[in-house]
Amino acid sequence: MPAHSSNPGGASRVRRRALLGTAVLVVLVALAGLLAFLTRDARAPSTPAPHSSSATPRPSSAAPSASPPPHANHRALPRPPKTHDPIAYGKAAAAALWSYDTRAYSQQALLSALRGWMTGEKKYVDTASVAKLVPSPVLWKQMADNGQRAKGVVNEGHFPDSFTRALQDDPGAITQTYLYAVTVSGKQSIAWKGSPAGGAESRVTTLAVQCRPSSPCTLAGVLPAVAP
Repeated sequence: MPAHSSNPGGASRVRRRALLGTAVLVVLVALAGLLAFLTRDARAPSTPAPHSSSATPRPSSAAPSASPPPHANHRALPRPPKTHDPIAYGKAAAAALWSYDTRAYSQQALLSALRGWMTGEKKYVDTASVAKLVPSPVLWKQMADNGQRAKGVVNEGHFPDSFTRALQDDPGAITQTYLYAVTVSGKQSIAWKGSPAGGAESRVTTLAVQCRPSSPCTLAGVLPAVAP
């Protein structure tokens, strides 16, 4: 059954995601792919993965929140850079999304910190695309029992070829939304109790970064598919 049929806020989240996807993917010339993703996302819930923050289930409002650590280190939470460079911001945002430390802060504290990276323009922001990359409260508690943490390391960031070509064809297309597609690649190193170097997994994602001339860059959301 579609997720939005039982979730009063589902329809508004789909509308926000459609607005974000339309604004960015008009430039990427990939609207059909976004529509296919929205259909699939409504019909098939995410499958949890035990040691990967990029494939963890969406936070559930019915699930109990994990208790914050006794001595939460708020300085360890990701802080957005002040930059007008969409690639630099995209790389920093990807590293933040690939990193977490269940020993230092709660799941809710991380979600709150990541919201501070995002644009305040409701027409374009897609908070759900970011929130679903954070482990659910139940999974976070299990991870915290094992002292699990992850660190994201970025190797490279660039504008996708399709984005660059579209801008060359119509340089004025971006002047309304100032949304840039940025593809970032790197690795996520995961460790836990008894395994200080648990291993590393390759990561690649395409982000929607908003950089208006009058203000520093912010994150609009994470695109459903990687644009090379």
